[in-house]
Amino acid sequence: MSAATPTAQSASAAAGRRVSARVGAISESATLAVDAKAKALKAAGRPVIGFGAGEPDFPTPGYIVDAAVAACREPRFHRYTPAGGLPELKQAIAAKTLRDSGYEVSPSQVLVTNGGKQAIYEAFAALLDPGDEVIVPAPYWTTYPESIRLAGGVPVEVVADETTGYRVSVEQLEAARTERTKVLLFVSPSNPTGAVYPREQVEAIGRWAVEHGLWVLTDEIYEHLVYGDAEFSSLPVVVPELADRTVIVNGVAKTYAMTGWRVGWLIGPQDVVKAATNLQSHATSNVSNVAQAAAIAAVSGDLDAVAEMGRAFDRRRRTIVKMLNEIDGVVCPEPEGAFYVYPSVKALLGKELRGRRPATSVELAEVILEEAEVAVVPGEAFGTPGYLRLSYALGDDDLVEGVSRVQKLLAEAV
Repeated sequence: MSAATPTAQSASAAAGRRVSARVGAISESATLAVDAKAKALKAAGRPVIGFGAGEPDFPTPGYIVDAAVAACREPRFHRYTPAGGLPELKQAIAAKTLRDSGYEVSPSQVLVTNGGKQAIYEAFAALLDPGDEVIVPAPYWTTYPESIRLAGGVPVEVVADETTGYRVSVEQLEAARTERTKVLLFVSPSNPTGAVYPREQVEAIGRWAVEHGLWVLTDEIYEHLVYGDAEFSSLPVVVPELADRTVIVNGVAKTYAMTGWRVGWLIGPQDVVKAATNLQSHATSNVSNVAQAAAIAAVSGDLDAVAEMGRAFDRRRRTIVKMLNEIDGVVCPEPEGAFYVYPSVKALLGKELRGRRPATSVELAEVILEEAEVAVVPGEAFGTPGYLRLSYALGDDDLVEGVSRVQKLLAEAV
């Protein structure tokens, strides 16, 4: 009998596959997996302290909750509403964008989504054809490359490390650009590193994108969480010529302690927003009306509660950086934004620790969880092995206790 042809082999493999290759290739969210494991251990009675999920420990401000309660009693919110978002929320997002970043957009340029993740996926789905390349600065948030792949694109990583404050240069971006490059992903402040690009670097990167006719997807969800002398700069404001080829992703989750409410949005040229809205009309239809009403109150209100949370994050930021840098073998740059630290632990890999020799940051994170009962996320999840990400969006006492446990454990490394 003759051997099967390659086409026949492929057909046979596909016939035996229960999950599509496209979805089967997608990894679980590493940050959510770590958070789930920490919560499961706590539920089992172990005193685990979790630094995994990027989730403020504060309750959603009361005036936002009150708006949601009132919305529950409005019969119009018991029905379908426009797939692209409540008109009054789209108007409020446009007004908030002008107020906070100086970027003027119309409500027709806004699509309200089920959290920032849906906005990211739908933006890439609207922009990418199969094989289009997206330049992705690393370390990156775990969802970005997976969303690109789901949309048919190819993520091209450009790595920055602690020596540059985790910021990539125009020269690095140019070296990664090919004839297939269509989009640059730009994130400042950054998850997972907390890096904030200064205005002059934002301008240089924006002008490079204009020069080469690239699109930019920029995630601004941490816009209000900047510290010290750092300042947030919105790319299409700094480089107005880029506005017609820029998609902004944002949401209420981080700024207003509303991670569970699931309201995000994207802002972009009307044709892209229309295409993404059409996609959403078949995927999910409208975002929960009650959550949208809460988001109206959030983005329309003052920023006093945001500033109060920011002061707490700043205090925790300084504490965690100091404590981590006291550990031999750990190098922790001071983040300028968001609520994460991203220390290098490369000097600790291969050392003996409680009878084990963790060779990767994945293995080191496992030892820390099992021996110190502290949950952290390994750098492999963000495209850069040899690092750990810790969120400092947790209470001060838990933060100090958790890092103290890590200090005590890692002091034993030999």
